[in-house]
Amino acid sequence: MGEAFEKLRGLCATIYDLVGANEVLSWDEQTYMPPGGGEGRARQHATLERLSHELFVGDQLGEALEAAEAEAAGLDPDSDEAGILRRLRRDFTKKRRVPAEWVEEFAQAQSLAFQVWRQAKLDSDFKAFQPALERILALRRSYAQLHAPQGSLYDALLDDYEPGMKASDLRAVFGELRPQQVQLVRSISESKAAVDESILLRPFDIKKQWDFGLEVIEHLGYDFRRGRQDEAPHPFTITLHLDDVRITNWSTAEAFGSILFASMHEAGHAMYEQGISPSLRGFPTLSGAALDPSHSVSLGIHESQSRMMENLVGRSRAFWKGYFPRLQAIFPSELEGVDLEAFYRSINRVKPTLIRVEADEATYNLHIMLRFEIELGLVEGSLAVADLPEIWREKTRDYLGLTPPDDRSGVLQDIHWSDGYIGYFPTYTLGNLISAQLWEKIRQDLPDLDRQIEQAQFSDLLAWLREKVHSHGAKYEPMELLHRITGDGLSAKPYLQYLTEKYSEIYELG
Repeated sequence: MGEAFEKLRGLCATIYDLVGANEVLSWDEQTYMPPGGGEGRARQHATLERLSHELFVGDQLGEALEAAEAEAAGLDPDSDEAGILRRLRRDFTKKRRVPAEWVEEFAQAQSLAFQVWRQAKLDSDFKAFQPALERILALRRSYAQLHAPQGSLYDALLDDYEPGMKASDLRAVFGELRPQQVQLVRSISESKAAVDESILLRPFDIKKQWDFGLEVIEHLGYDFRRGRQDEAPHPFTITLHLDDVRITNWSTAEAFGSILFASMHEAGHAMYEQGISPSLRGFPTLSGAALDPSHSVSLGIHESQSRMMENLVGRSRAFWKGYFPRLQAIFPSELEGVDLEAFYRSINRVKPTLIRVEADEATYNLHIMLRFEIELGLVEGSLAVADLPEIWREKTRDYLGLTPPDDRSGVLQDIHWSDGYIGYFPTYTLGNLISAQLWEKIRQDLPDLDRQIEQAQFSDLLAWLREKVHSHGAKYEPMELLHRITGDGLSAKPYLQYLTEKYSEIYELG
């Protein structure tokens, strides 16, 4: 590539730096910012969002993009430069429909809503959060109308997180998953095989759990020279730039595993970001924050990495063959009399829970289906924000057979809506499906994977993910990337097979 492409890179680098500076403010807001700093921080977010948006959709970048595209005529479509230009064109076209005034207003609303949500959750008071959520919803609906004035508003929001995906696609996926997962959970509940979950409820020291999680994710490949873990109300990953990818975790846990699996989940996201090719640096749409829809190939692909580390690795028998002796050394009295098999079964016990992030693999997708249905109703106008606590209780009873006793364990448990991430939740289920498809291919390519995991050797696994997934950033569309790796499109079959085989063995199902 020549002069035109380098000029485009320079313009994008300025935007990338503005986005990164704003992410520093977001990280601080959720970790160390004093509670009185909310209004000022909201203004700072709004200013930086507006400036970066105006630069991205301005005529100067548009002209530079056209010149670079002309210069790239005949370029290999698999090259990084061709991928960069495709993604930039897609995002430039989409973002140019959005007024800078909307961007500024939404950024401020997001920041203020987070502050309100955090306190409302502590107080278990949805009514305190309701006005902020109503404002967020109104802004997201107006945004969707800019992109799909005649079509599905939810499709327009979903496309931010999973390009090309439609609500109808999700209905088909969930329609396949729900009956089989419900039947699996029913079979497990009727099983006479005992799983002692009390093992996890013993008083495991929080600080030791935290440190054990740090040890594990360093072994997995999370580079602490280019990242760190801090405490926040809800675990998240944030990319300030590709050499500074941070994760957060919570330090409260009713049962062992919440802290560890949150660390492994966020490390999966962060290792993806740390593995993006250096040739994509400086392009804000090709690399960046895992939870920013403008920066990743898709949240479904991103979630495949986090769910893979959390579940396919972290809840595997091979993993605990390697790490259970270490855990026994850290918690000798707490694990006295507990053998590996009992611990493995307890880590994988199936028991419906009110809290999504503490859900087992067999029931997790039911939490997502619940949220998807609520989001559809909110966006399409059939549900009102004021009715959410009761609707949440009803759907939790329908899906999980449980009733939240308060808003904290019900409608206020997730951070996503305070951040304006409406349309995000389905990507968790997509991540589950994609992780299983990738895992099948990984096992073909790395036949001794279990042995490596038992020995806490993750270098081959990480190298495979770097080559096949991470390095490409957002160069390809998500389903194209999946097909390039697996030779197949999105499928629920590998995931359902994985669940069935795993839990049939644990719960001795026929």
